[in-house]
Amino acid sequence: MLTVDFARLPVGPGDRVLDLGAGGGRHAFEVLRRGADVVAFDLDPAEMESVAAMFAAMDKEGEVPHGATGETVVGTALDMPFPDASFDRVIASEVLEHIPEDMAAMKEIVRVLKPGGLLAVTVPAFLPERVCWALSEAYHTAPGGHIRIYTLAELSAKLKSSGLEIGDHHHAHGLHTPYWWIKCAVGVDNNDHPIAKAYHELLVWDIMKRPALTRIAEQILNPVIGKSVVLYARKPA
Repeated sequence: MLTVDFARLPVGPGDRVLDLGAGGGRHAFEVLRRGADVVAFDLDPAEMESVAAMFAAMDKEGEVPHGATGETVVGTALDMPFPDASFDRVIASEVLEHIPEDMAAMKEIVRVLKPGGLLAVTVPAFLPERVCWALSEAYHTAPGGHIRIYTLAELSAKLKSSGLEIGDHHHAHGLHTPYWWIKCAVGVDNNDHPIAKAYHELLVWDIMKRPALTRIAEQILNPVIGKSVVLYARKPA
């Protein structure tokens, strides 16, 4: 399930891409399939071991275009082990809301991005996230959880003050927002609640089958209750 729109963040052969806070690697895998060189970077060594294993499996199955490479690096977003201007593209999906020193992380992103390079940032959208916080304290107080709720204006202003030119934006995953509201209402760890379980099964079915009806429904829901907001920016040449 991708959050970034690769029509707005084009990647391909010859591009070097950083997936910052890569987690399970969903965006890194797509970048590699498109023929770019990708570095999946995350604080969690176990996640990076899993991503590295998937890179190897993709290569074995012939899913990696000739010349494209995928590697994993463990580290912190506040002090990345890369030289200045190392990447043509940076993806930071659902990561900044976890970092207390978010502007320090933004400055690191700008540092490693090449002049003229593009950035895609995704964070939880304000309204859906505010409802989640109101419904459940556990949702946002768990260790490593979300520590802030961005407005689009705040996120844009912080990225602009870090030295980036702000581009367009959109919302994503409107069908997922009700699921998280249900989870927050019944207990974020209560995976066996019948309503939460049924809705989760619906989401899995939608991801696997992608029927026209749910695609249309999500397009309608995204501008209103899209779970994530995606903002695109550029480092001045």
